[in-house]
Amino acid sequence: MRRSTGEVANFDDDSGLGLITADDGSTVPFHCVAIVDGTRSVRTGSRVRFRLTQRLGRVEAADIEPLA
Repeated sequence: MRRSTGEVANFDDDSGLGLITADDGSTVPFHCVAIVDGTRSVRTGSRVRFRLTQRLGRVEAADIEPLA
C-alpha cells in the first residue's frame, strides 16, 4: 500500500491509542506498537508518515514514522 502523511490528532500514553488526521481529511486510528522508531509514544500535533493496513476488520495506521 502507498504511504500517506498526516498529523497526530491525539494520543493517550496510558492506553497507547491515538488518531491521525491524514492530509486527505480522513481520520485513522493507531496503536503505539505501529510507531517504527521504538519510542511507543508520539506527541499530539506531530507530523507523521504512515501506511494504511487492515486489522481485525478495520483500517488503521501502521509503520508510523515521525517527520522532522
